[in-house]
Amino acid sequence: QVQLVESGGGSVQTGGTLRVSCRVRAYAATRYCWGWFRQAPGGEREAVATIGRARETTPFYSDSVEGRFTISQDSAENTLYLEMSNLKPEDTAMYFCGATEPRYSGLWCPPVVKVYTYWGQGIQVNVSS
Repeated sequence: QVQLVESGGGSVQTGGTLRVSCRVRAYAATRYCWGWFRQAPGGEREAVATIGRARETTPFYSDSVEGRFTISQDSAENTLYLEMSNLKPEDTAMYFCGATEPRYSGLWCPPVVKVYTYWGQGIQVNVSS
């Protein structure tokens, strides 16, 4: 059974930096899309950043985080990272790691929630003003 396990996150003041990690376990596929999504209270889950696993392709970033967040990966460790800098109160949300089925080979990773089959349990990020 595929498992995605997030770690990191926490609370920080405006302008601070946090990093979240996602370890993928029991997933035999080597080519797929994975990424970070977030959901604020009362809101819908939205894509933050996506990237192809083990692909040298340009990541997707949402307009709201472009230039502040960086997605990266360690394919050997099956781990995905999101470095978040210059954090703002509006970044406060539950952050989720998602991964697709292998039919999304990673050349282009759609920032569309329904495309992602496997999800982590989520991790809270709080940014205070």
